[in-house]
Amino acid sequence: MTNDMYTKVNQQTRKFRRSRSDRMVAGVCGGIAKAMGIEAPIVRIGLVAATLLGFGTGAVIYLACWILLPEED
Repeated sequence: MTNDMYTKVNQQTRKFRRSRSDRMVAGVCGGIAKAMGIEAPIVRIGLVAATLLGFGTGAVIYLACWILLPEED
């Protein structure tokens, strides 16, 4: 891989971390929103819908992300 290609690949890499600034509970939705390039309220609405319609699946995913994801630097 040439140096230019390596630089281009590195610039496109996104870090998936919990947000310190855009948080309501643990910053999981804020971190997901930042990594995907969308607004945090949209992620929060999707998570609530997944929790209600998926028999608690959204809450389990949120809890797992809270435990496993590091916070932003």
